[in-house]
Amino acid sequence: MLEIASAEGIYLKDHSGKKYIDLISGIGVSNIGHRHPKVVDAIKEQLDKHLHLMVYGEYIQSPQVKLAEALCSTLPTTLNSVYLLNSGSEAIEGALKLAKRFTGRREIISCINAYHGSSHGALSIVGNEELKRNFRPLLPEIRHVNFGEIQDLEYISDQTAAFVIETVQGEAGVRIANTEYFQALRKKCTATGTLLIMDEVQCGFGRTGKFWAFEHYDIVPDILVSAKGMGGGMPIGCFVSDKSITGVLMKDPVLGHITTFGGHPVSAAASLATVQVIKESDLMAHVLEKEKLFHDLLKHPKIKEVRSHGLLMAVQFESYEVLKPIIDKGVNLGVITDWFLFDNSSMRIAPPLTISDEEIRHSCELILDAIG
Repeated sequence: MLEIASAEGIYLKDHSGKKYIDLISGIGVSNIGHRHPKVVDAIKEQLDKHLHLMVYGEYIQSPQVKLAEALCSTLPTTLNSVYLLNSGSEAIEGALKLAKRFTGRREIISCINAYHGSSHGALSIVGNEELKRNFRPLLPEIRHVNFGEIQDLEYISDQTAAFVIETVQGEAGVRIANTEYFQALRKKCTATGTLLIMDEVQCGFGRTGKFWAFEHYDIVPDILVSAKGMGGGMPIGCFVSDKSITGVLMKDPVLGHITTFGGHPVSAAASLATVQVIKESDLMAHVLEKEKLFHDLLKHPKIKEVRSHGLLMAVQFESYEVLKPIIDKGVNLGVITDWFLFDNSSMRIAPPLTISDEEIRHSCELILDAIG
């Protein structure tokens, strides 16, 4: 097992000084690389001002306000109310509570092989029984349907509080639905008064070539969930909705949702710097050409398929037994990849968006060497 001494950009370094290319961004976290200078500077500046002051929302704190403004500037006008939390799982929990409270309904629909977190409510809507069977009973009135299958949208009804969906299925091995499906989903949710919750914990913050993956499909969710790449390496998450929806959490009870450390000032400062780096740089503009370069280079008889949406990629092999030794050998050669929770025969590739073409070529050489 690796023991990492330091990290910078796309590289991790062990105590001997050996460098490893991080092709998975700490599982979708380091979208702008490890220890981006602007993130580090923002953290240091905030440390000299204050750390935790009060339970989130009790005092006005400028790092939280500035971050919320920056996030809303990337979003449609109906996504204008940001609730900051500590992680993706917590953000999903808040989104589920908000949907139930706003609609007065209890049924939640999510997708087979979806991953939304490991806390109790989030685990309830995870679409994989193996991951959760030993923790039952979980939340009642949960239904799972097939991702991307328009006919399954018939299960959405006026009894459904929310349909929760990853814009790109991550742990299923980068599974993508088409525009027709997402627009039919939006139409069905609107017709039944169901809130559409889109989980962009893995695929947001520029990873697909747009700031938010839902932008590819010409739709807008009722609630958007983010985390991972949001913090530049610091722990933070959020759910975003319209004020007309989030306002229900302010009454009956007054503290409809509460968090002590959510929106921690240091994490908020780091996240604000991350938003600014992505918006002000050309990182997103080069995602598609970098995606294509991976496709062009990853050619080998043992590679069955490469699925991708921007720089969220799955390289399909015959089986886990074939893939695992390749991943292990890759680490020895200096390149870190992984598999997926619900697809252990596919290699996860999701590098920092800052990776250069030369670094992509070198990474692919190492992967091909590992394949043999």
